[in-house]
Amino acid sequence: MKRHHDVVVIGGGIIGAAVAYYCSKSGINVTVLEKNELASGTSSRCDGNILAIDKDPGFDSQMSLKSQELVHALNEELDISFEYRNPGSILVCENEQEMEAAQQWVDQQQAAGLDFCMLDREDLRNESKYFADDLYGGLECKTDSTVNPYMLTYSMFDGAVRQGADIYTKTEVKNVSKDATGSFVIETNQGTLTANQVVNAAGVWAPRIGEMLGVSIPIEPRKGQLIVASREQPVGLRKVMEFGYLISKFGGERIVDPVTDQYGVALVFEPTESQNFLIGSSREFNGFDLKVNQEVTRCIAKRAMRFYPGMADMAVIRTYAGLRPWTEDHLPIISHVDEVPGFYVAAGHEGDGISLAAITGKVMEEMIAGKETSIPMEPLRHDRFKERVTN
Repeated sequence: MKRHHDVVVIGGGIIGAAVAYYCSKSGINVTVLEKNELASGTSSRCDGNILAIDKDPGFDSQMSLKSQELVHALNEELDISFEYRNPGSILVCENEQEMEAAQQWVDQQQAAGLDFCMLDREDLRNESKYFADDLYGGLECKTDSTVNPYMLTYSMFDGAVRQGADIYTKTEVKNVSKDATGSFVIETNQGTLTANQVVNAAGVWAPRIGEMLGVSIPIEPRKGQLIVASREQPVGLRKVMEFGYLISKFGGERIVDPVTDQYGVALVFEPTESQNFLIGSSREFNGFDLKVNQEVTRCIAKRAMRFYPGMADMAVIRTYAGLRPWTEDHLPIISHVDEVPGFYVAAGHEGDGISLAAITGKVMEEMIAGKETSIPMEPLRHDRFKERVTN
């Protein structure tokens, strides 16, 4: 390992991969430190959707659209396939109230220039004969795409290495400080190195890296579970969520049973290229616990059968849990930290890390290089939380 580095990225998940790829592509010397193996954390415990359908109209959805465009380009640029598909996605509604809210959502997204449209009952029947008969309809976003998140992470790291990046796994950061010259001193289990700039892309562990430099990073782990089922019937060809997923994601009130409400369970259905189904999802604050809760698994399965009654006899291959890096306003922190010159944060994407990885890596490279950024950075500033408390 070299002693001194220009830019060190802490974290070997999909965000670290995107930062490394775009920095190395622009000629920046970048080194990645990962305490375990690449993509061994949240990036390997999630679904793989590049979505605009579940983003707030305006800044959120425009940022997602930019990321979708970048991922489309990555599919042509990168040497390793990451199972990219561009089928669009849909949200389904259980009742008239959700249909009214869906129409408002579509109107707002269309006004922002996104390719959204409403779906009626007949549209759902044409989408899949396995949908429950009493669903009212839904909405569609035609630009949404899907990837294998594990393979996208590896593919970007492979591209970064080909462009000169250095990647070190099994290298845990023990401490980060600054010396008298202003360089960062990074102590690891593999030795000590220095760097001109540091990008904290450690996901749910980002606050611990921040603490080493006296920086508060308001990210908490938010647990989610998924079921992997075998594809015994052609249930559907693209991502499907219930409209209640939006309500669950943003903390609204739903008319569901107490257990479903307690664990924030809402239908997420994703067919994979390997001929399986991913079925979710749940949301709960439970520290760093990754144990699968069977009560949550049963609740997810029950919710899936509400929308797809014919899935009752499908075999479950496995279940697993992951940790989303949550922020209170549901936006990531992609920002320079003013009180520590040269220190950046690229974390806090919650369930949107796969969706927003490409745009995160791109704008992080632009900030480091002193360029104009592809999107406005004001809503993603690290100090926005400090201002909220002060005011």
